[in-house]
Amino acid sequence: MTNILEAIYNIANHQDFEIKSLYSGRNRANNIGEALEKYIKDAFAGTLGVTDELQRIQTFNQEFSWLGSQNNPPDIMIKGGDAIEVKKTQSANTSLALNSSYPKTDLRSTSPMITKECKECEDWTVKDLIYCVGHTTDTNVKSLWMVYGNSYAAKHETYQRIKTTISEGIETIPDVVFADTKELGRVNQVDPLGITNLRIRGMWQIENPRKVFNYLHEPTNKDFELVCIIPTEKYNSFPNDSITKLEGITQSGFSIEDKQIKDPNNPAKLMDCKLIKLCV
Repeated sequence: MTNILEAIYNIANHQDFEIKSLYSGRNRANNIGEALEKYIKDAFAGTLGVTDELQRIQTFNQEFSWLGSQNNPPDIMIKGGDAIEVKKTQSANTSLALNSSYPKTDLRSTSPMITKECKECEDWTVKDLIYCVGHTTDTNVKSLWMVYGNSYAAKHETYQRIKTTISEGIETIPDVVFADTKELGRVNQVDPLGITNLRIRGMWQIENPRKVFNYLHEPTNKDFELVCIIPTEKYNSFPNDSITKLEGITQSGFSIEDKQIKDPNNPAKLMDCKLIKLCV
């Protein structure tokens, strides 16, 4: 079973950050996002540099239980392992657009935002969630941040309280017809003819991890930088083989450090973590 340590090792070992060859088509922005997602899949599956598409598909089948749908999280689920959300930015510090899905510490099978097929793709209830945030040009990945949801986002209740309060407030509007929806609200038949409907959607954003964790890492002028923040307890839970392989990397620009980060639920408290960087 693959994991984030294997992905870091694969990226460090492969060191080819060009994604231009992975996309084509008329919608450049969407296709660059798809190319970044393919790069992340290959990093976790160990298929970076593999050109045989059948071999890639077979490896994906072994390693992943879910490879995403366009409008529902997550983008990737590792069989028996973590879930992964991939976000692309073309400006290094741009906030991440999460749209109708608020930030998450983890992924739960009870979430109304995920599909039935995703819920049933393997036997699972909760998965740790990795946010993979890539800053790209039209041709290359310039930087890649990997952070776990529980070191980045507050607990579910923080966001759900806001969502619930807004939805309940909308329902207090008199003389309108409400409909069941996964969005914040939907009002039907707004006008006397009953032909106008109103969809009320949340547009969540979260600051880029580059800004959130600027006290841990300053941007470099290198061609590529990989920055990963893994809670120490999570790091120690990975197989010894993965830890040994990662800690055996000796190339220039690679480092693993013990650090502390602010607890997303109480910044007065600190969380122990591993800060892993590759700057080349």
